[in-house]
Amino acid sequence: GGGGGGGGGFPANATNNTAPTAARLVSSHDDALDDGWDDDDDDSDDDDDDGLYADNDVDEQDADKADVATSMPENDAAPEDRAVAAAPGVPVPAPTEDGDDDNDIATGPNAVVQPEFKRLSAAAARGGRSEYRRVRCPAHRYTPLRDNWEQILMPLVEYLKLQVRFNTRTRCVEMKTSQHTEDSGALQKGADFVAAFMLGFEVQDAVALLRLDDLYIESFQVTDVKLLRGDHLSRAVGRIAGQDGKTRFAIENATRTRIVIADTRIHMLGSYANIRVARNAICDLILGAPPGKVYNNMRNVAKRMNERY
Repeated sequence: GGGGGGGGGFPANATNNTAPTAARLVSSHDDALDDGWDDDDDDSDDDDDDGLYADNDVDEQDADKADVATSMPENDAAPEDRAVAAAPGVPVPAPTEDGDDDNDIATGPNAVVQPEFKRLSAAAARGGRSEYRRVRCPAHRYTPLRDNWEQILMPLVEYLKLQVRFNTRTRCVEMKTSQHTEDSGALQKGADFVAAFMLGFEVQDAVALLRLDDLYIESFQVTDVKLLRGDHLSRAVGRIAGQDGKTRFAIENATRTRIVIADTRIHMLGSYANIRVARNAICDLILGAPPGKVYNNMRNVAKRMNERY
């Protein structure tokens, strides 16, 4: 039993996890050959082993310190003030007065500084040139344009900083950027606003295109959904409008959109999701669905939208 215990190569009181040296193997072999173990011999052997392992630990620690000393850069400063050399190209943050340099910004010759560029003005983005847009006025919108000219002109000039005029010879609204124009997309927004008014939308509804970025206009023909002719086409348009515009108002209020019915052409103003719901309802009416069924669907849609918002 004693020989088997000593044959493992390590004494019972060994706490070092390093690989066994030649001195340890010789000591273990001698202990295994001695069958007359007693308490005194065990104590003496343990003391000798402890001394042997202690000497080996000291030698290994000295070797580790020697390796660290050769790998460390030479510095005359005290050990506690000595900083570890960083890799080439990596900025080393400078220590602060309080000694906490974990969240400090890197400074020094190797510090990486992020470039900062000033925002380009609208005139600089255009290269100093002026841009133009021209929106044609249909014959049936000439009188409404003349009546609402001041309301149309105010957001274009005061908000978008555009130069606007109405060309009576070509009957077009002409817009031009100036040095006071601050937004590079102001000209396109102004053109969309005027085009929405020309399609038949009210000024108060068209102004929403200037204030919100997620509004769109979608147009389609009734005959794009179903080929109808004569009275069938007239009845389809009548189903969309409803008596005194009741059906159109119901769709607008339920889907939060604005709808214009110009002969056989339908124009819708709103967000993408709302336009899709309104378009599905209008297509059902064109295909011949009864208005009562469409009203029921619009009530369900309005309820879901109210719960969502």
